[in-house]
Amino acid sequence: MKRITLLGIVIATIFTFLFTSCNQINKAKMEKSKGITRSSFGTAGGKEVFLYTLINSKGTEVKITNFGGIVTSWISADKNGKNSSIVLGYDSLSGYLATHPYFGAIVGRYGNRIAKGKFLIDSIEYTLAINNGPNHLHGGVVGFDKAVWEPTVENDSVPSLLLSYLSKDGEEGYPGNLNVDVHYTLTDEDELKIEYSATTDKKTVVNLTNHSYFNLTGDVTNTILDHELQIDADHFTAVDSTLIPTGEITPVKGTPYDFTQPTKVGLRIDSVKGGYDHNYVFNKIDASLTKVASVSEQKSGRVLEVFTTEPGVQFYTGNFLDGTLKTSDGKAIQQHAALCLETQHFPDSPNEPTFPTTLLLPGQKFHSITVYKLSVIK
Repeated sequence: MKRITLLGIVIATIFTFLFTSCNQINKAKMEKSKGITRSSFGTAGGKEVFLYTLINSKGTEVKITNFGGIVTSWISADKNGKNSSIVLGYDSLSGYLATHPYFGAIVGRYGNRIAKGKFLIDSIEYTLAINNGPNHLHGGVVGFDKAVWEPTVENDSVPSLLLSYLSKDGEEGYPGNLNVDVHYTLTDEDELKIEYSATTDKKTVVNLTNHSYFNLTGDVTNTILDHELQIDADHFTAVDSTLIPTGEITPVKGTPYDFTQPTKVGLRIDSVKGGYDHNYVFNKIDASLTKVASVSEQKSGRVLEVFTTEPGVQFYTGNFLDGTLKTSDGKAIQQHAALCLETQHFPDSPNEPTFPTTLLLPGQKFHSITVYKLSVIK
């Protein structure tokens, strides 16, 4: 009887050891899989470029390169468990070195348009590059989207990547040496948090945003016309024929621009000449981090919520995509293959005194946060 009892104890001890070991190994694998990794992505301007993969506990992956601070992919599972990227991007640096419409990039020093590329600070006129019809767009010919940023990996409780860049006085015509930091963080709640900060040694204007193109189906051959969009904005900034604001803050009620209730993007797009490319003025009255928009897509079950401290968002429906560009696997990127929700201050604010100011002074700190939160409804 004692021998049987002793044998049982030995067997139980071995089983407990094996069970504990397996749990520790599995836990180690999970901890190893969550975090951030780096791989070579080529060179640009004689500088080495890297691709960083941020992975959370759910297995969601966001890839970011320090060339332009570009979000190259955001891979997650849909309601059927199929993994695909919800943003447009390329697998190699060559796609970004060629001409593309700011796919996934940080844009600045001034995101969006400035009329005729001119503005005044203290009666001094500054002249910027003209790169969008008669106007200046997204920082100029060589904006932040084409800069090689200095990367710092921060991988404590959640994977985070800090990108830093010095925009020198006179770059693209802007005054002041501007030190810029952009933090990308991927949380376990499938939130991509983007935190911007900047300081200057001379009065300048700043308007930073991310230009990701979203398609929640994960397949660029599908358009976003069936995506349902809601924006918490009762007004938008009316524009002229060159997409420069007229200065008028226009109500959306009774117009094709009304997305105060969930509405399919394609429902009234034919009534908007050229498609949507407009700045929406949020109803929120302060700079707190607030939910301002949401997009959903029925077949994938994906929902994307947008939170920001900014006063507006540029809603753009990929109007200028025409099939010329192709994905890394050869699929043509057609018109309306994706949409953008670029949180921002308003276009041409330096020339519109009634708009929220984009002026940054020495001793001040520009600070802005935007969060894109992804979820799935089955």
